[in-house]
Amino acid sequence: MNTLLLLFSLSLSIFPFTLCVPNPSRLLLASSSSSSPVLDINGDKVKAGPNYFILPVIQGKGGGLYPSNVKQNNSTCPRDIIQETDDVQEGLPVVFTRLDAKKGVVRVSTDVNVRFFTPTICARETIWKLGAYDDKLKQYFVVTGGVEGNPGPKTVGNWFKIVKFGSGYKFVFCPSVCKFCKVICKDVGVFMKDGVRFLALSDTPFKVKFKKTF
Repeated sequence: MNTLLLLFSLSLSIFPFTLCVPNPSRLLLASSSSSSPVLDINGDKVKAGPNYFILPVIQGKGGGLYPSNVKQNNSTCPRDIIQETDDVQEGLPVVFTRLDAKKGVVRVSTDVNVRFFTPTICARETIWKLGAYDDKLKQYFVVTGGVEGNPGPKTVGNWFKIVKFGSGYKFVFCPSVCKFCKVICKDVGVFMKDGVRFLALSDTPFKVKFKKTF
């Protein structure tokens, strides 16, 4: 009992968006269509390891994604995740890491890490995570600075799911890496501020497709 209370306290202090109680909705999402592979624009299976551009399915609503410092300009490495305003700009490619850390097919509704591929000093600083709640904007943003691998309570904010969404896919924040944590389960969408498209939790999903770079 004391151990559970300690884990509860640690969870609230480290990840304010988690509560250490069972979450049936998270388990339901994790089991839904989990055997189906994620497919790229050529119909090939998306795999952990190669690089992929994340592109919008709907034309005329911006391009790919890239890390930048817009809101968080006090960091050496870029922390905000921005969508290109120009449709022809593909942004930076990402690499997926599976829960088991093995190379292989990425499957729908399973936990993955997402990392921008960039050959710079910030190469290991570009892993997606759910940022702290922005009280001013009343919004959770998806940012970089997460940790790759090591699934569990301390890394719960770094895992996302790719879920089938009509003719494309959407990212969902609803990690299953902590069996006793209750987490926010919400789609990842785009939040507009001053003409900048930030990646954030949203009621309107960002409908995407995947294009392999090479």
